[in-house]
Amino acid sequence: MSNSAPLPVTPPTAWPARGRHAGPDADDVVRRHLAELQAGGVLHSHAEPDDVDPAEGHVFEARWLVAEEVTVRARLALLPHRGAGEGQEWVLMAEAERPWDPRWPSPAAMFWPQEPDAGWEREAVTGLRLGDVNPLPDDDKELRRVLRHAVRDTWAVHVVVHEAMTPDEHGRAALVRLLPDSLRHRVVEHRAAPHRLRAVNWVLDDFGTRVPRGGAVVLPGSPAPTGYDAREFSVRSVFLDGTEPAELLDAVTRCAALPRPLPEGAEEALTALRERWHLRTVEEELARARELVAMYAEALDAMTKSRDLYRDAAERAHEALAVYREAGSTLPGRKPARTSAGSPFQHLARGIERLRGTALSLRPGAAAVPAARDGGRPGESTASSQEAASGEGGAITAPQASSAAASAPDPAAPPADGRPAGPGGD
Repeated sequence: MSNSAPLPVTPPTAWPARGRHAGPDADDVVRRHLAELQAGGVLHSHAEPDDVDPAEGHVFEARWLVAEEVTVRARLALLPHRGAGEGQEWVLMAEAERPWDPRWPSPAAMFWPQEPDAGWEREAVTGLRLGDVNPLPDDDKELRRVLRHAVRDTWAVHVVVHEAMTPDEHGRAALVRLLPDSLRHRVVEHRAAPHRLRAVNWVLDDFGTRVPRGGAVVLPGSPAPTGYDAREFSVRSVFLDGTEPAELLDAVTRCAALPRPLPEGAEEALTALRERWHLRTVEEELARARELVAMYAEALDAMTKSRDLYRDAAERAHEALAVYREAGSTLPGRKPARTSAGSPFQHLARGIERLRGTALSLRPGAAAVPAARDGGRPGESTASSQEAASGEGGAITAPQASSAAASAPDPAAPPADGRPAGPGGD
């Protein structure tokens, strides 16, 4: 699944076109033609702005009326030359106050002269003629290049017509010449010779469309317009005898009217037409000034509300901080943290004393203390004697322990008075 954002749709009021001027001095050609039309009352006004970014090329503006009351504004940009001998590419964007009617005059005719071979009516990529017949090449590689571009192109409407047999002079005339000018200047007609049908459909099959034998098909462009179905825009029979191909003309008109995404680069051209327009009347200047005032007032109101919200939040934060400080001063003090009892050297000395006491208690004979030295009775616990000795003079030395063991009475020896031991001795 693609995560790319959907492309903006061409507004119904817009008329986008792109082409290439094959002759020299395209700007002079446009300049002279605009002056002639304005002198003849066809144009309301035209201009040649000088505050344009050089990357946009040479820009011309013109405005005129259609249907006696609908204003059309148009902007033609002559892009910088890409190389010697390649001509000069142009981009034309026009917009009306109402949805565009194909019966209105072509915006291209307002900027370019309409004489035969004027040189401007060339498709921008392939150089094929707009609104005229273009035989498909016999070379297979060149055929693939032309048809693949025709299937993907969205600036123009491409039509492929197959000649069932070699036509006469009447049949070689362009079929799209019968379309209104504002539609004809955006249509490219391709002609396939009788023996090239298989080669043409071999290329078109990759894009899900085919041209019938002796018929025609209107190519969709990529992405295809909403509602496009190859079967609905395929014509089974086209007679190349000079008669009007009504079914084909209807298919081209319906396909051109479908909602389609703006071609690549057309969104920038439409934005420039709307936002960098120079030919405004006094009423339009006043309306523009009112729009700017309303926009600035809205922005100022939003900034004021944001400032008030920030100030209220800051006041509440200061109040909360003051309450916290007051509550902190009335709370009982915290208990002091427990410090370590003694220094590390004291801990070490205590550990050594404990080890020393443990070693003495484990030595042999350390528990035997003479009872007679303390005035005690025979059989008294040697641990008590040791505790007493420790309490009086500290630890018992080794000689003392040996003498105590030697003077201690033997429990197995008979008493000194010769009486038997035990409870019955008395």
